[in-house]
Amino acid sequence: MLLEFRKLHTQTPLNCPPSCEDSPTHEMTHLLGGAAGRWWKYLCQPSIATLAAVTIVLTLFLSSVFVNQQAAMTSVMEKLTSPLKDCGNCAVTRTQCTKGGELLPRGIIVGTSDLQMRTLAVEDEDMVMKITPKNLLVMAVGINQKEGVDQIVQKFPLSNFTIMLFHYDGITDQWNDLPWYNQSIHIVALHQTKWWYAKRFMHPDIVEQYNYIFLWDEDLGVKNFNASRYVQIMEEDGMEISQPALDPASVDIHHGITVRRPKNRSHKRIYKARGLTLCTEESNGPPCTGWVEVMAPVFSRAAWRCTWHMIQNDLVHGWGLDFKIGYCSQGIRSEKVGVIDDEYVLHKGIPSLGGPHNNRTLASELALTGAPNTTGDYDLRTEVRRRSGAEMKAFLQRWRNAVKADPDWIDPYKASNESSQGYHTR
Repeated sequence: MLLEFRKLHTQTPLNCPPSCEDSPTHEMTHLLGGAAGRWWKYLCQPSIATLAAVTIVLTLFLSSVFVNQQAAMTSVMEKLTSPLKDCGNCAVTRTQCTKGGELLPRGIIVGTSDLQMRTLAVEDEDMVMKITPKNLLVMAVGINQKEGVDQIVQKFPLSNFTIMLFHYDGITDQWNDLPWYNQSIHIVALHQTKWWYAKRFMHPDIVEQYNYIFLWDEDLGVKNFNASRYVQIMEEDGMEISQPALDPASVDIHHGITVRRPKNRSHKRIYKARGLTLCTEESNGPPCTGWVEVMAPVFSRAAWRCTWHMIQNDLVHGWGLDFKIGYCSQGIRSEKVGVIDDEYVLHKGIPSLGGPHNNRTLASELALTGAPNTTGDYDLRTEVRRRSGAEMKAFLQRWRNAVKADPDWIDPYKASNESSQGYHTR
């Protein structure tokens, strides 16, 4: 084979001039210079080595072109798939998936939503935005508390408040005789708490349009409450998280800081000189300052965006959040968290969700799940409170674990006095 190739090559030499130096192409060889010039000389030598060299060069050249094309394609694909790298594999399609609209043209992306109800006909978008309420009232409600809930909603003008009710007993049609029913949003999931609902239906991107979010219990008396005035005070006093003060006649007052002070418009701390927990001017944490209860909190848009991320999916009663809610105050919690005295409420303490007499359906469901219900004296309310306490301990333990696991996180609120440190750290 080699001999035949040599013979063929000898019979058909390259058509070169006798001397490359004397050829008309010498000027080109000179101009090319260096490696290129030397390769031209090799082309003028009719040898197997020359042909082999030419073959190698062509192979390298074509390989280089292929590699460059592959690199260019890889660069393009990296740009297209870079948003996909951190989100793992889609379980259904077994392919990578996006987190959002990264692969869409920016102008088409709508990153947030709202709770504004729309008409089915043509509507003026400017007018819709003009009449869209700027604040939100949310409650988990049952039909047994219909009268009290109606009294609360009547205090929130529909021109400035969206009303969203979570019906934990599954009953909605018996509310339709109320004047505000058709203008409100109704969501049903049996026997769930307001915190369960809030985590699932109040994502910050959904409630982005609202300046202030009221996340209230249903058993509040509002005879001495004005919602519009409340929002005004909260804004003027620079609060990001607040609650209305409690009438001293309220049932189940757990912390002195929440009790109304008649001479104040609002307050942000309490002073206590006796007892296990002392509250002084140096105190910078719960329950002396930076504290509201989970009964009737009110959040600014920014504070809610932070608080929503703190709510745990499986801890449905919200106990323990009040110890840490000040971290979402968008500033110093002793200045940004407070209690508004001018607009106050009465806590009735009605055991509705989980009450011993009002939720027989829930008791039967617990029996189906294996929950203990073997005696006629079974008090479901006791079981609910027992779980609430356990959830508080679980939440605070998760907080401690999270702090230990995140060395980059710095706690801005180290307890300033020993008397409040138990509340601050537990």
